[in-house]
Amino acid sequence: MAKSDRFFFENFVSAAECCCIAANYLEECLAHFDPANIREMLVKMHSYEHTADGKRHEMSAALAKAFVTPIDREDLAELSHDIDEVADCIEEVMQRIYVNRVQTIMPEAVTFAGYIVKCCDLMKELLTELANFKKPQKLRDIIMQIGQLEEDCDRLYLEATVRVPEFTDDVLGILFWREIFDHLEACADACEHVSECVGSVIMKNT
Repeated sequence: MAKSDRFFFENFVSAAECCCIAANYLEECLAHFDPANIREMLVKMHSYEHTADGKRHEMSAALAKAFVTPIDREDLAELSHDIDEVADCIEEVMQRIYVNRVQTIMPEAVTFAGYIVKCCDLMKELLTELANFKKPQKLRDIIMQIGQLEEDCDRLYLEATVRVPEFTDDVLGILFWREIFDHLEACADACEHVSECVGSVIMKNT
């Protein structure tokens, strides 16, 4: 593989790693939540999102200069955007917890964060394998795993939102927690969007 081509694939893996770090940090924050430290959590989480955003800007700059790309530049740009969206969604969960002045974390939210960690790990595995897109069987297997995990997240989302009134009988609290679970589900959806984009790349190139 040409060095210029290698950059694109390595950029995707680096961006996915930022998402993995952010997801692990989210799970850690929810599992050991201290509302007194929420601002510190926000700052740290934003640093991970900012790093992921930087990877997207690097990709955009490289695409602007590249004469030839290993796959369609539109697909490279879309995939870069979709990976960055995962980091954005993870950060938004933390922002909702801050804005909603959450004091205690629902156990289901910690479980959900663990699922997001698994989604991001699979996404990184998928993007690590992307350079072998002309031999796509392993990529297809990982795409299927991500789809199954996203379905697990859908089930958890339904179970968790049903249980919110058991956790709090405050009307605003119910609305706030359902909003937080909306954002957690969006993280899983964002990971699936990445896998769908990879699936499109495979379809066009094999």
